[in-house]
Amino acid sequence: MTAPWTLNPDRCFAPDPSVRARARDLYAEVRDLPLVCPHGHVDPQLLADPDARFGDPAELLIVPDHYVFRMLYSQGVPMEDLGVPTRDGTPVETDPRAIWRTFCAHFHLFRGTPTGTWLKAELIDLFGVDEKPSAASADRLFDQIQARLDAPEFRPRALLRSFGIEALTTTDAATDDLSPHARIRADGYPVAPTFRPDGVLHLAAEGWGDAIALLERRSGVAVDTAAALFDALRERRTAFRALGATATDHGTFSPFIEPLGDAEAEALFARARGGAPMSDDDDARFHGHALMQMAAMAREDGMTMQLHVGSFRNHHERVFQRFGIDKGADIPVAVDWTRGLRTLLNAHGHDPAFRLVLFTLDEATYARELAPLAGHYPALRLGAPWWFFDSVLGFDRYLDRVVETAGVYNLAGFNDDTRAFASIPARHDVWRRTVANWLAGMVERGLIDADDAPEMAHWLAYGAAKATYRIA
Repeated sequence: MTAPWTLNPDRCFAPDPSVRARARDLYAEVRDLPLVCPHGHVDPQLLADPDARFGDPAELLIVPDHYVFRMLYSQGVPMEDLGVPTRDGTPVETDPRAIWRTFCAHFHLFRGTPTGTWLKAELIDLFGVDEKPSAASADRLFDQIQARLDAPEFRPRALLRSFGIEALTTTDAATDDLSPHARIRADGYPVAPTFRPDGVLHLAAEGWGDAIALLERRSGVAVDTAAALFDALRERRTAFRALGATATDHGTFSPFIEPLGDAEAEALFARARGGAPMSDDDDARFHGHALMQMAAMAREDGMTMQLHVGSFRNHHERVFQRFGIDKGADIPVAVDWTRGLRTLLNAHGHDPAFRLVLFTLDEATYARELAPLAGHYPALRLGAPWWFFDSVLGFDRYLDRVVETAGVYNLAGFNDDTRAFASIPARHDVWRRTVANWLAGMVERGLIDADDAPEMAHWLAYGAAKATYRIA
């Protein structure tokens, strides 16, 4: 008989006995702390409806999670077979059991990956699975998980409570309807929006004109000039803050953020508003100008500003054309933070009332640029390893390269950045285990005092995120 599939209680810990023993003790200090989730992509509608439920295992664990389907796609599994919706509505697999069977038959592809680590923890801890997914076990596991999902305690709001989530934020366009958040807040759940205005700040974005029209309706401001655009966004920031938002989020290819003269900004905006085609250079210059405006607003209203930089979005044109954004084809590029952020940081980086969190896919900049910048500018905090580096070894590399220069108190802690709701506890657990192990190693090397390590672990697991995002 095959042995039950189980979790190693010492996963993520070093094999050295002294380090492992200390890591266990430090992990015990932080394991059960509440989860603070200051940046993620859970659909607020899922939590707005008290009767909402997850439909089936495929809908929960596969279809919305690009970490899952990008790996299968890389091995030749069509996204259509995994139920990923197409932009034009052309048919894809809709039978959740068929999607689940495809996933289970290819589960071996996740060996050694952080996605495999998260999935294993979810399946065992959350759903009570005790056999590894495979073609042979697929139907049994589907039925077992479905039975759990049909139970009242597995509805989204119930899981939010059972996961121990103290604060969770979604990521919401400046033009989004915030009524789901109003319902969530009225019912007393610790969920807030995050303000993401990228869709109206990129003049060359597909559907920009429609987004501006929607922004006018949401804000009540006629957006006929660049100045009016920023007035409308200021109104929307106020609406977001009224529902508990404490942060904004911005994705940009380049960190070169420079203001334009008013006349140039207005001329670019007028061309776009008139329907003229906008070049990539036009788009980048206006977006950089707009981010300077966003930084000034953040300094005024106290919202933490997040920058995600260094991703070549939608690299695979065919996938983008057929399936749209966020389909696993965002690829890292080199980033020049030191030159790129100089103007913004000279304008605002000295002011602790301004808070800027940086995320990158360019690990080479950790020690060379990011840690020295965060070790100087009072406004700056370093975000957790992002996307491909949200992993045990990614966390180790990050801590190794930034702490000596920036210290731990200039780090923003952890956020799960997930669309996969059920993975939230597993992702936080990997961070907490890795932090405990890293601190244990530093203690054993005599670089951290043993009595300081528990406080540092608590900060990295919980306190840093609350402080960085000003979560009460």
